[in-house]
Amino acid sequence: MTAVPGRAEGRWRRLAAPLGMLAAGAAGAAFVGTVSPYEEGHYPLCPFLGLTGLYCPGCGGLRMTYELAHGRLAEAFSKNALVFLLLPVGGYLWGLWAAASWRGAPVRTRLGSRTAIALLTGSILVFWVVRNLPFGRALAP
Repeated sequence: MTAVPGRAEGRWRRLAAPLGMLAAGAAGAAFVGTVSPYEEGHYPLCPFLGLTGLYCPGCGGLRMTYELAHGRLAEAFSKNALVFLLLPVGGYLWGLWAAASWRGAPVRTRLGSRTAIALLTGSILVFWVVRNLPFGRALAP
């Protein structure tokens, strides 16, 4: 069997989007890891928190990323438990995307896309509400 000219180059070209997303995420995490969100003036206030005084599902995400960049897992979990727990899911989905791109095939998951979106949306909404209730204060950043 002989190699098809240009086939390897096509695979690497198809990996451009997944690798670009990985590079952008790594660059963002590196930036947050070096520019502390605990010091005022480095990042803007969450607009939802500023307007309502309530935490949105993303509140604490910068501090979680900062703590992860410094290897402090427990502290990272305490800043935004939902995003922390979804990181492995995101990594898994990125791996599926990269593998499918390499093969030139569509991404396939065992869950249907509607089921996955419903689960994610439901999880975000429950987390959003619970972290703002008195008994859910442990989930606040």
